[in-house]
Amino acid sequence: MTRVEQLRDLETAKQGAALLEAENARLHQRLEALVAENARLKGEDAQAHLHHADETHWLLLDKGPGTKWYAWTVASPDTVFHRIYPSRSGATARTVLGDYEGVVLVDGYAAYQTATKSSADGPCPATLAFCWAHVRRKFFEAQQFAPACKEVLDLIGELYAVEADLPGWYALEGEERQAALAHRLAVRQQKSAPLTERIRDWAHAQRALPGSAFRKALEYMLNLWAGLTVFLTQPQVPLDNNHVERQLRDMVIGRKNLKTARLRGEAPGHYLRRPALAAIENPGTVTLPKAQS
Repeated sequence: MTRVEQLRDLETAKQGAALLEAENARLHQRLEALVAENARLKGEDAQAHLHHADETHWLLLDKGPGTKWYAWTVASPDTVFHRIYPSRSGATARTVLGDYEGVVLVDGYAAYQTATKSSADGPCPATLAFCWAHVRRKFFEAQQFAPACKEVLDLIGELYAVEADLPGWYALEGEERQAALAHRLAVRQQKSAPLTERIRDWAHAQRALPGSAFRKALEYMLNLWAGLTVFLTQPQVPLDNNHVERQLRDMVIGRKNLKTARLRGEAPGHYLRRPALAAIENPGTVTLPKAQS
């Protein structure tokens, strides 16, 4: 190799290094923008009066030990945050809930109750509300062994009928929102509160064999009673946790989207890169990845 060729190769290497450095700086800048946007969303989310929380199994690998992790989801009416942890413990629930001080609507999983009662970092200050859909499911499953369940299922159905006639509130602002919330509170106090009293009186009057599905359904409901009646004094709280369960399904849909990208011959990273860049360049917009023709 001649001296001229050596100098040319050296110059080419320098140019390549400079381009790589510039690309790294550009990517770092974009990453900082995404981190800042994430922090902004978390800040807004912390101000929400209501969170929904749930978790589900999440396999990281197809085979082998240590593959069962958990996807934890916290959703407000505006935002959804997904996190994946190797544990489903109360300590993990404490991490997920953080120092949120509003109402968190959950199912009866004990980890959430542990997180709000005891923790190495102190209990989470949130107020737990519990899901009536899960209560209904317990009695529905027990109905084939205990026909008496029909009565409580009908009463729970009446609770949902009251809710169906209530005005929405989140899309409203100012005085209109306050009026809607006040109306929801008044109707629930007038109609829903007596229904919950009838449900509790019915439950206390029942006799069920220890270990039976009926007994478990009764104990499940009564043990969660304080949280099941939060909606009577908190008009923004719905009866059930279906909102976050829909968000968990979205994670599965996302996984299917990646598989779709592969089937269409497009790298998943490139498939998702386009909407990520669009979100950086146009903050606040909703973007969806679409396969390029």
